[in-house]
Amino acid sequence: MDQRPINICVNGITYNREVETRRTLADFLRIDLQLTGTHVGCEHGVCGACTVLFNGNTARSCLTLAIQADQCNVTTIEGLAYPDGTFSELQQAFRECHGLQCGFCTPGMLTTLTEFLSENNNPSEFQVKEAISGNLCRCTGYQAIVDATMLAAKRLREK
Repeated sequence: MDQRPINICVNGITYNREVETRRTLADFLRIDLQLTGTHVGCEHGVCGACTVLFNGNTARSCLTLAIQADQCNVTTIEGLAYPDGTFSELQQAFRECHGLQCGFCTPGMLTTLTEFLSENNNPSEFQVKEAISGNLCRCTGYQAIVDATMLAAKRLREK
């Protein structure tokens, strides 16, 4: 097994580790760092459950190798709350609007929408639907997720 050193900042904490060159970022996060909030669904990049923020942009961690994250910043679901532990506006809106049910898609939805709202804090419902079109949810029917995103956007504008 070929191993390489990586230096990666995950949720504000820097890690120096040796990783197998074929290890996915999802496996590195879940197994090596014990950050199990990132879910692995399809392992083909289709479902979006494994989405993380990679230097501020969304990335499918099941398709990204851990060694590709060397010298990068990664934010997982565990890193979306504020430093004092309070939920972000988006997380709080998901809670209030019942934007989750089983919760399997939630980490990917939240990271996807975090990037989206950082670029557009006054979206239309259509734009929100477009933003989450690469994330699959089998439980909610998506409307509660859209409602939560619209509420979070409103709160972010008022902040």
